[in-house]
Amino acid sequence: MHYAPGREACPLPFSPFKSCTVPRPIGWISTVDAQGRANLAPYSQWQNLSFDPPMVMFAANPYSDGRRKHSVLNAEETGWFVWNMATYALREAVNISAMEWPAGVDEFDKAGLTKAACLDAPAPRVAESPAQFECRYLQTTRLKGNSAHGGVDVVYGEVTRIHVKDEVILPDGKLDILGIRPLARLGYYDYTSVTDVFEMRIPGASEAAAKGLEGKA
Repeated sequence: MHYAPGREACPLPFSPFKSCTVPRPIGWISTVDAQGRANLAPYSQWQNLSFDPPMVMFAANPYSDGRRKHSVLNAEETGWFVWNMATYALREAVNISAMEWPAGVDEFDKAGLTKAACLDAPAPRVAESPAQFECRYLQTTRLKGNSAHGGVDVVYGEVTRIHVKDEVILPDGKLDILGIRPLARLGYYDYTSVTDVFEMRIPGASEAAAKGLEGKA
């Protein structure tokens, strides 16, 4: 099976593009606007970019009428955004924060979440989340789509502070991923969570390569 997106109709009832790049980490992004009003929304186009310094990105499609997402506008206006780890236990709150609430509506309140203060960023963290990144906004790359909704704002940030709850740190210094059960997007209406972990080390990797994989600058 093959087809040319944009030129040929998809032969399947659901687009395979939506479910091939999986699982996708969720960027649960909290921001504040210029008036200090909090916003919280999940984005399944989220990724680490580098570790020295640690840099991240999230991508946000505009609304179908072309309006840009509040997370993007707030990050650009204030110079900050915060990533909160989404977990299986918080899945319902993540889903509520995905709703298209009007500007100024506090998704923390709608989802029944607690705000925790950041040390650098003006936006609050999700207190119930096991880990958060405070991110200084770097830039936005806007890519045009075939429709207003098809375009995308790719937002880049530098992680200036990392928060991790003590209870999710294992004795060897790693995060307890199986205990946390991070939430991930599969496509369509489907999600998954991490319930299995295995290790593979690259044969013959140099010491420098190993430090890179462990995030040691």
